Amino acid sequence: MSEQVRIDKWLWAARFFKTRGLAKKAIEGGKIHYNGGRVKTSKMVEIGALVEVPQGWDRLVVEVLTLSDQRRGASEAQKLYQETEDSRVRREREAETRRLGNQGMSPPPGRPDKKQRRSIHRFQRQDTDS
Repeated sequence: MSEQVRIDKWLWAARFFKTRGLAKKAIEGGKIHYNGGRVKTSKMVEIGALVEVPQGWDRLVVEVLTLSDQRRGASEAQKLYQETEDSRVRREREAETRRLGNQGMSPPPGRPDKKQRRSIHRFQRQDTDS
């Protein structure tokens, strides 16, 4: 553990990104917010700071609990931060909304069988004959 850690190293050590390069791209692209504002890759992380990180469809807001510039196992990485209660509630609500929104969608039908293909070809021939 060290006393000063750059945000790109901390995001990598906390396992939000697979490489520091990906963390750097996200920071430079404005995807990462530190205490509510955009940040540069050279920003030193402080304990207690709030970091907003995109995770798939969601945006996690986590509080920095400890500092580390070394990537370790997932169980140790989870000890570096804690998701805020507001973030957890919002993430669960949005996941439920997505789940309910996709409920009416049926899976794609797949390829037509021989009878259905003949029917389609017959319909297409009728359309061109008219």
